[in-house]
Amino acid sequence: MDTLLNAVTHVSEAALTAIAHMPTASLPVMMEDAFARRLSDADLMRIAVLLAQKSLDEGGCPIGAVIVDNATRRIVGKGHNTLVQENHPYNHGETSAIRDAGRIDFGQTTLFTSLSPCEICATLLHMRGFSRVVVGDVTNASGTEALLQSKGVQVEILEDPRGIALYAGFRAGNPELDLEDWKGRGATRQP
Repeated sequence: MDTLLNAVTHVSEAALTAIAHMPTASLPVMMEDAFARRLSDADLMRIAVLLAQKSLDEGGCPIGAVIVDNATRRIVGKGHNTLVQENHPYNHGETSAIRDAGRIDFGQTTLFTSLSPCEICATLLHMRGFSRVVVGDVTNASGTEALLQSKGVQVEILEDPRGIALYAGFRAGNPELDLEDWKGRGATRQP
């Protein structure tokens, strides 16, 4: 059986959307390593943004993340924020992708996140030994990049205009949910 995404397949929005929505464990059925090696950092960030859109479509906070093996460029984990959907305060995009990747050596991976990580996620990224983190939006949120760098994590900013607009629209329309995601339910109480 031929795979859908192979060495000659065009890297298109439709292909990236299919990757975002396919379970990670099933990606080898659809995508050859030759295709994965052709995915640019911008393509991987777009997958993270498509995962953020998936969260928003489900009624959640639009944050997505993708983890790739540095040597092969294979996607080893991906996820999106499910604070609302799973009623869980720390199911952020980054933690969801880490959970999806499982028990691997994260020192040989790069995490692409659609939004600057919160302090908890940044700490987890350092604790798990990620070698590189690529951030897609420091316009709507930032601050942990310096923390990651101080811990020896290579941080790159690769802002995705679609992701920036997505989160800005969410924040404008859902300020309490945005605040809850960053600071917890108690932060949404009026004094």
